[in-house]
Amino acid sequence: MTDNTVTRAQLGEAVYQEVGLSRNESGDLVEAVLKEISDALVRGEAVKISSFGSFSVRSKGQRIGRNPKTGEEVPILPRKVLVFRASHVLKGAINDALANGGGQAPAAPGSGDSTPPAGPGSRF
Repeated sequence: MTDNTVTRAQLGEAVYQEVGLSRNESGDLVEAVLKEISDALVRGEAVKISSFGSFSVRSKGQRIGRNPKTGEEVPILPRKVLVFRASHVLKGAINDALANGGGQAPAAPGSGDSTPPAGPGSRF
């Protein structure tokens, strides 16, 4: 079984290939961007990346859940959850790629691809 997960190392390699920084500098750049996103979320700030999407932290209140095996009611404590909302540009690029042959990678948002925003009935 193949793992279709993009790793930090792969992101660093992509920066190396595209930008031309050294591999170490590319890895450091990826780490710096991820750290800045994480730090902003910890501070309670929303992170918006144009043509990609937005990250935010949302508070969920306490509620009563149910154990599916026993049916017993169990309190679910209040917590904070990370929320990601994809931009219409990203949704459109993914939907176009899936419609045009499945596993092809979509064009990078903002790379000159004038993909219209996903409309009603879009996959995302």
